[in-house]
Amino acid sequence: MGSGHSHVTPGMKNRKPLFITLCLGLSILVVQTIGALLSGSLALLADTVHVLADVSGVFLALVAITLAGRPTKQHRTFGLYRLEILVTLANGLLLLVLSGFILFEAYGRWFTPESVDAPIMFVAALYGLVANSIGVWLLRKGSGESLAVRGAYLEVMSDALGSVGVVIAAVVIATTGWERIDALVSVAIALFMIPRTLLLLRDALSVLMESAPTGLDLDEVRTHMSEVEGVVAIHDLHVWTITSGMPSLSAHVTVEPDPFRDGAGAKVLDELKECLHDCFEIGHTTFQLESVEHSRNEEDQHP
Repeated sequence: MGSGHSHVTPGMKNRKPLFITLCLGLSILVVQTIGALLSGSLALLADTVHVLADVSGVFLALVAITLAGRPTKQHRTFGLYRLEILVTLANGLLLLVLSGFILFEAYGRWFTPESVDAPIMFVAALYGLVANSIGVWLLRKGSGESLAVRGAYLEVMSDALGSVGVVIAAVVIATTGWERIDALVSVAIALFMIPRTLLLLRDALSVLMESAPTGLDLDEVRTHMSEVEGVVAIHDLHVWTITSGMPSLSAHVTVEPDPFRDGAGAKVLDELKECLHDCFEIGHTTFQLESVEHSRNEEDQHP
């Protein structure tokens, strides 16, 4: 027996901000590529590579969220919602690789700094900073609702920080000629992003392992369900997340009197659904109602 299902995920609600951010990222890619070629700046070129990865990540997140909302084949009973989580995992791994690349490039840049055209470097990086800041603002709300949006948000934020670093480096190089500033800024960016990326990967893996949603106390859930009139016991309780913002629950519920007489089961179902929705924001629920006699027989068969 189940409840009504809502299939509009937080990721779907953020498709428009993601699309606008994607367009901004493409414009940054063009501007900074031209700027890197004209200025000869390795730092700007590295940041452009980072932008390319960010644009790819946002594009993949947008594609995954769009596909997840489309009708699918009958055997895919949960649709393509998990695509959002798989893309998040891929983006997290990509961010780790990029952070390693930044550290590697910083090492080489420290020992072999090269001359660059600081004014061109500054203008291109400043454009990237402004455009990325707009992207961060657009995705800030959705980043707390959807893992795919959070992955894109982290990528855009990391690129905004990269732009800040390149702007600072351009100013320092123009005023002092100290080119090793590029290496220091690159290391700071990588060290800032790595812990946040690891947390993102942890959350994505938790969903794939079908762990209970973060912050949800199963004992508290069981207690609330047991307080519904007519409920005698709860067993085989499972809570997991299909995708961001879509927690699901299934349970065997022992009910007295017999849930299949005089509409007692329907009343218990309604109260259980209301309890879980109002207290825990769980809208996707499946219950197996059992009489006391049935539960005892089941215990005898499975000690």
